[in-house]
Amino acid sequence: MGNTGVAVVAVGGNSLIKDEQSKTIPDQITAARESMHHIADMIQQGWDVIVTHGNGPQVGFILRRSELARHELHEVPLDFCGADTQGAIGYMFQQALHDEFLRRGVHKTAVSIVTQTVVDRDDPAFQHPTKPIGSFMNEEAAIERAQEDGWAVVEDAGRGWRRVVPSPLPIRIVEVDAIRSLIQAGFVVVAVGGGGIPVIEDARGYLTGVEAVIDKDLASALLASMIQADLFLISTAVEKVALNFNKPTQQWLDRMTLDEARRYQTEGHFSKGSMGPKISAVITYLERGGERALITNPENIGRALGGETGTLIVP
Repeated sequence: MGNTGVAVVAVGGNSLIKDEQSKTIPDQITAARESMHHIADMIQQGWDVIVTHGNGPQVGFILRRSELARHELHEVPLDFCGADTQGAIGYMFQQALHDEFLRRGVHKTAVSIVTQTVVDRDDPAFQHPTKPIGSFMNEEAAIERAQEDGWAVVEDAGRGWRRVVPSPLPIRIVEVDAIRSLIQAGFVVVAVGGGGIPVIEDARGYLTGVEAVIDKDLASALLASMIQADLFLISTAVEKVALNFNKPTQQWLDRMTLDEARRYQTEGHFSKGSMGPKISAVITYLERGGERALITNPENIGRALGGETGTLIVP
């Protein structure tokens, strides 16, 4: 695998929150520094990198603060939570990368782009909200929010009630030209945080934020396609993709073709809650003409780029 080109690197949820006990801002900063150390290795090898990231827990924290302060202050709409977290997480990544570059004598600057992602107002997801967000409520509170604020609420696996929002498909990254220009000018870019802020477009092209959540891996794949990235890398909790994961017949995969990925997905090898969306994103990227994708964990990014580990997926 050539060690230069443009790479979109989607860092997973554990790049900021390692576990249930490590959620504070200092904890997140420590985790961000660890993740960016591995990204800096990649940049030092000669890659031009766009970092994308999740923001689920952070959005949850803002929503919870907002709920608790309802009697004091206006609540924060979901699209603004997305924008707030893109800024805060971008700040953590920028600072971590700045210090990595300084330590290594690398003359680079990282910048974050508050990114909007266009979705279709007629996407069927808007009729069937499925993505749980925010904190758990009792049934009474859930029904009250449904009546007062028009929330869609569901009972979540016996743990209480939660709000659910639509998860529409990403169609276009609004700031793609800015991202492309920055990469060409030599910057490291943090973008499409949390899948981007979901916006809909009217007949005149004007944008409006909507209460929805976009799958971050699908949005990252879309960005990789739009800028014709040479590599789409998904950094996650496992070193490689496996068939029959966590079963006695588990089999690690070093390499997969697009056809094999489709087949394994159809056969149900990749669960909806973990590897499924990542494989879907990779399939989408390769179907749109992408050259290669790689899935591994942060500490093995360098070795995976050298072909020593990770799962390589090719057309």
